Amino acid sequence: MLSNRKITIIGLVGIIAAAVIIGVRARRHLFQPIVLRGAVIKQDTDARKQSPIANVIVSSPDGLALRDVKTDFSGGFAIAFRRSVRMGQPIRLSFQHPDFQPLDFKDKLSDKLYVITMVPLHGEVEAAHNQTEVKVGNVMVRYSTQTMRTESVGSAVKTFQVINSANLPCHNQQPCSPDGKWKAQVSSATLDAGHGNVFRDARVTCIAGPCAFTRIDTDNFTRGGRVIDVTVRDWSDTTTFLFQAEVFHSQLDNIVRRTYPVIFGRSMNFTLPSMAVGPSIEADMNGGLIVFPLGPIPILSWASCQVRVEKNESKDYRCELKPGYDFR
Repeated sequence: MLSNRKITIIGLVGIIAAAVIIGVRARRHLFQPIVLRGAVIKQDTDARKQSPIANVIVSSPDGLALRDVKTDFSGGFAIAFRRSVRMGQPIRLSFQHPDFQPLDFKDKLSDKLYVITMVPLHGEVEAAHNQTEVKVGNVMVRYSTQTMRTESVGSAVKTFQVINSANLPCHNQQPCSPDGKWKAQVSSATLDAGHGNVFRDARVTCIAGPCAFTRIDTDNFTRGGRVIDVTVRDWSDTTTFLFQAEVFHSQLDNIVRRTYPVIFGRSMNFTLPSMAVGPSIEADMNGGLIVFPLGPIPILSWASCQVRVEKNESKDYRCELKPGYDFR
């Protein structure tokens, strides 16, 4: 048995060890870098035109941040500060983008969410007064998707007989009737739909003779497919069967689809499904129709575009008109 003194010492050691662990964790948490999170959007009185701004360089002129960062497709950013920086400490951030006026932001560091607005270098008011701007209208996005199309191309019909005589004892010489009493005959039939075709809705029907004394031994037709077959047993007089099925042909088709972007101010947004192939933008430029192919990295002469691939492989596009162009 341990003495009370030893038990007390062991208990104290456990308490001290737990306190040390808690202290280390608290110290580690205390000195973790503070991360400021925010979003950068375009300044506009109309909330529908406050589009997110990607690729904005966010930096700390005072050198308090660990490194410069860029906003993502949704305009979001997360900038980490050095371990020595504390909550409530004055900070200064710089926001720079070639299409927007530079912005210096000052505040006291906190864990709130920051929403930063930037002023475009070429606003809508400026565009409205510039009569030399190229007018962009009737904007449409065209793409194609591949789909498997299956259609009925006809039917196949075949008759076959099972030749037999009734009331002949089997004497255990197969094939016999199901009860083993009468001599039976077995006959098979096969259908081939041909290359690229398959059968559906296949059926076998006895159409003549003592059909009551027949049965289907092997069913390789209800599942469908290019080649189907059936085996029938007859233990009475000769019977006739009808074997038929519908023939379907499948082929890969390219279907051209069209969608129209949503335009607010000088920005347009659209989304393409994961199966979209060969996307392009069609637009009227000062009255003439021009087609602009969209590659993996969308590059347009008249707009700056950003693209984001979602988890389901669909693609979100956001384009901002360049100086010298205006939607009409």
